[in-house]
This record gives sequence, C-alpha cells and structure tokens, in this order.
Amino acid sequence: MADLIVNTKKITRNIEKLDKYLKAYNAKWTLVTKILSGDRRLLEPILNHPIIENLHSVGDSRLSSLRTIKKINPDIQTMYIKPPVQSLVKTVVQCADISLNSSFSTIEALNEEARRQDKIHKVVIMVELGELREGILRENIVDFYQRVFNLDHIETIGLGSNLGCMYGVEPTYDKLIQLSLYKELLESKFNRKLEIISGGSSITLPLISKKKVPPAMNHYRIGEAAFVGTSPFDGKKFRDLSVDAFNVAANIIELEQKEVVPDGNIGEGNIGHTSEFSGDETEKSYRAIVDFGSIDVDVDELFIKDKYINFLGTTSDMTVYDLGKNLNQGNRTRYKVGDQIKLIPSYMAVARFMNSKFTEVKVK
Repeated sequence: MADLIVNTKKITRNIEKLDKYLKAYNAKWTLVTKILSGDRRLLEPILNHPIIENLHSVGDSRLSSLRTIKKINPDIQTMYIKPPVQSLVKTVVQCADISLNSSFSTIEALNEEARRQDKIHKVVIMVELGELREGILRENIVDFYQRVFNLDHIETIGLGSNLGCMYGVEPTYDKLIQLSLYKELLESKFNRKLEIISGGSSITLPLISKKKVPPAMNHYRIGEAAFVGTSPFDGKKFRDLSVDAFNVAANIIELEQKEVVPDGNIGEGNIGHTSEFSGDETEKSYRAIVDFGSIDVDVDELFIKDKYINFLGTTSDMTVYDLGKNLNQGNRTRYKVGDQIKLIPSYMAVARFMNSKFTEVKVK
C-alpha cells in the first residue's frame, strides 16, 4: 500500500502562523484535527507543542479522537464540531467541553448528563444561513436561546454558522453580519454576553484581512489551512503556509512499455476511471502501476510532483501513470519496479488515506 509521510513540524509551523494571523484581528480559533483520524503518533507532537496553549480549543468530529486528545493533554479545551447523537451524550460530556448544537432535545439530554457528571457543558448554537446543513431557523433563535438559557448545566457561549461545506454557499459579509445582529439582539434581551461568534472554517480565512467579515466575528474552526496550507475559498495556498506537510509515496508494482490505445471493444462494464486517451495503435509509452486505487482515495485529489508523469487510470485497488519514455536527460532509466511515485494529497485525500487501514503512515 502507499505510504503517507507526515511532517508534524511543518504542521506546527502552520499553526503558529495561523495563530499570529488571527490574533492580529482579535480572533480566537479552534484547531480541527479530524483529518488525523485520531492517530496518536501525529496528535502527540502537535498537541504537546507550546503553541496549542494559545488556542481557544481543539475540535474533532469523532468522539474517539476527542478521547485520545484528552488523554494526550487533559488541559486542552475540546470541541465536538457537529450536533451530537442523543444516545452518545454521556461520551460527549466526558470528552468534549463544548459542542455545536441545533436541536433543543439534544441540549436537554446534554444538560441531564452534565448534571449527572457534575459538569457545566458549553454549547454553541448553530444558525442556518443558507447552506442547508446544521442550524436552527433564524426566526426561531430568540425562543430557542431562551429555552437553552434556562438549563442549569448548560452554558451557551456563542452562535455559529457553517458555510461552504455542502452546497458551497460563500461566507459573505451580508451572510455573516446576520450572526452579529443576532448576538446584539440576544445580549440585549437577556442581558448576557456571548463569548464567541464562530464564523466558519478555513474558507473564511482570506476574507479576514480584506475586512470582508464583520468585526464581531471572533472565532473560526480551522482544519484544512492548518494541515495542508490551503483555503477552500479558492483552493490555493493561503499566505505563507506549508502545503507539503503530507506526501504520498506510491509503490510501483509493475512497469512495462505498452500501447497507449486499449485493444478491443470498449464496453460499459468497466469499474475504472480513466483520462482521455488518444494516439495511434502503434504508439507506446511506459506505464507504471502503483498500489492504491479508488477505494483508498479520489485520484483527482492527488497532485503529481514529477511534471513528466501523467495520470492514466484507476481501478478499485491499482492506479496507472504514464511515464512516457522513462528516460532522463542522460538517457538513463528514471523509474523501475520498486521505486515510488511522489504525490501531494489534498485535504480530502489525506483524510481518506488516514481512514484507510491499508495506508502506511510514517511520521517525520
């Protein structure tokens, strides 16, 4: 299987740079670690780095990962970054100091469990701003907040939104100002301050320095930028962050010179995904087969480091790359069986590789 090579020092440097950037705009942030899939070898050097003390919290969408985070560093404030399943509220209260919520009955269950555990559980109320994922309807926010306000083991610390994740609704100023207005309304009506207004994820980062987010927006949940250095706002590198903290090394298991055009009738029964092919039936090139496929990762989320290599096709557990003549400038063979092809994975590619039990994760 392919190797996923992780440079945790580059990740911590990204975290340092993001923290400096956000602090300049008086913003707090949560480091979202779900890309690491709870891997303790990766979490330990990151969570034990001094920069983590500067953060508001560390968040994840898996309770098992939050449990691991608490074991590594019990002093970290943890956040469960999606609405909890009611049957798991015991574990949520045990592992998460904060959770994002949009269901009153779930918050009631959290309240009862927090009472049993003699804790105060913090919640951020998620508001629907058009993405049509989690969030209460805007017209219900005052009534919803009032009911939550009366729960004795729940502390509402803020409002939040989630934009750009499902439909790609952009976090515009006009969208985000709504959270600011609801903050003012609730604070005025109930005479109680809300600590954070959580304006989204890495997609919002480029907008902050351009002053395209309201001043009241003071909290962000950041994963992609911290780990792979990019923002989903434009898919590009954000500022001076490292984009190569993760590298994929795919093992070549076959390398042969073959025709560039398939031989035979092309039917509809294939399970593969291929690039467009062209040429005549006599043309040949060297084709390298590597040991991962579509069940491991979306190959469109991998970027080849060698400019002389091109993607040809993938099946469930093998992928084929075109090496052309496979010769360097000195007319010597460039690759052979047993060598590796190096690739840079996107955020989603890393997440899928980390969730594959067939990936060998190596820590630098």
